[in-house]
Amino acid sequence: MHRRSFVAPHFVALRMAIVTLLCVILWACPAYAANPLTKRVEEQILQVIRDHPEAIIDSVQAYQQREQEQLQQVQQGILQQMKANPAGMIGQSPTTGATEPKVVLVEFSDFQCPYCADAHKVLKKFMANHGNDVTLVYKHFPLTSLHDEAAPAARAAWAAGEQGKFWEYQDALFTQQDKLGEELYTSTAQKLELDLEKFNADRQSAGSAAQIARDMTIAQQLGISGTPFFVINGETFSGAVSLPNLERAFTRASSAVS
Repeated sequence: MHRRSFVAPHFVALRMAIVTLLCVILWACPAYAANPLTKRVEEQILQVIRDHPEAIIDSVQAYQQREQEQLQQVQQGILQQMKANPAGMIGQSPTTGATEPKVVLVEFSDFQCPYCADAHKVLKKFMANHGNDVTLVYKHFPLTSLHDEAAPAARAAWAAGEQGKFWEYQDALFTQQDKLGEELYTSTAQKLELDLEKFNADRQSAGSAAQIARDMTIAQQLGISGTPFFVINGETFSGAVSLPNLERAFTRASSAVS
C-alpha cells in the first residue's frame, strides 16, 4: 500500500503545547511581552518543561485523542452517507456494473501505484462475476508526493470519461503502468477514437482539477493515507486485496441489503 507523507500529529501537538506554554509565561510576565524574547525567558521556559515534562506529554496525548475522536466522527458520518444515499456520494464519479446502486464498491486509487494495478486485476475478475449486482465507483486519489504521473494520468482518465471512455482508458493506464506519460495518454486516446482536441482541452480544464480535488477531499475526510482503499456499503478495507476477501465483503454487504 502506498502512503502519503505527512507530519506526525504528535509533533504538531508538541509544538502547540510549547507555544501555548510560552504564551502563558509571557501573559503572566507582561514586562517581557513588551520586549524581545530574552535568554532569561527562554531558560525559564526550558526549565518549566524540564520540571514538568508530564504536562507536555499529557497535552500531546489529550490533543491526539481529540483529533482521533473528531476524525472517527467525520469518518462515520461519511460512511453513513454512503450507505443512506449512495447516489449522492457517487456524484459525478464514473461507475460500472449494476445501474441500481444497492451494493456499492467505491475504489480510491492512483494510476501510478503498483498495488492499485494489482488490485485492478482482482477487481476485473470480481466485476466479471458480480457486474449485475455491484456498482463499482472510481475515486481519484493521486499520491503526488510519491508519483509524478499520478495527477496527469488522473486528468487524462477524467477527460476520457467526458467522452464515455473512462473504463477503457483506466484499464489501459493500469495495464501499461510502466509507460505512463504523454505518449501513452495521447496514443490511448487515439486508439479509443476520442476527439483529441476535446480530450486535450478537458484534461487541462478546471473541471478535471475540480473533480479530482473533490475525490481527494472525501479521501482525506475518511482518513485515507494510502492506496488502494475500498468502501463497500460502509465497510472499509485497504492495501493488497484478494478475490476471496472481496467475495466475503460482497456476501456481507448483500446480506445487509436483502
